[in-house]
Amino acid sequence: MECTVNWVPAMGMGFVAETGSGHLLTMDGAVEGGGRNLAPRPMETVLAGTAGCTAYDVVLILKRGRHAVSGCQVKVTSERAEVDPKVFTKIHLHFLLTGRDLPTAAVERAIAMSHDKYCSATIMLAKTANITTSFEIVPA
Repeated sequence: MECTVNWVPAMGMGFVAETGSGHLLTMDGAVEGGGRNLAPRPMETVLAGTAGCTAYDVVLILKRGRHAVSGCQVKVTSERAEVDPKVFTKIHLHFLLTGRDLPTAAVERAIAMSHDKYCSATIMLAKTANITTSFEIVPA
């Protein structure tokens, strides 16, 4: 896996990343740090990627279990250290799963499997952050 990030001086503190799969991702800093608030902050993209990683796992695990999952939303809240390096110290992932007759036990198992075994992002971030999860099931 690879990625190339280029600073775009015309954007102040804006950066464009080109992923190894050929996709572009724009990032920017806060106004008080010289940015123009035109795109997500780099650390916001870390959280978004983490939520995407675990959501992918949970949906895949439920589908492989032949459960009728039709929607998955993950809301992430976090806290960071107050001093540099401002690592994440707490991350909470709240899953909102939509589906037909989704068993609570299957959802709990899918989230646990992602958190404990498959999601590289949450497992990596757990080195500095206390990661917690919760979920709701909405009938489709």
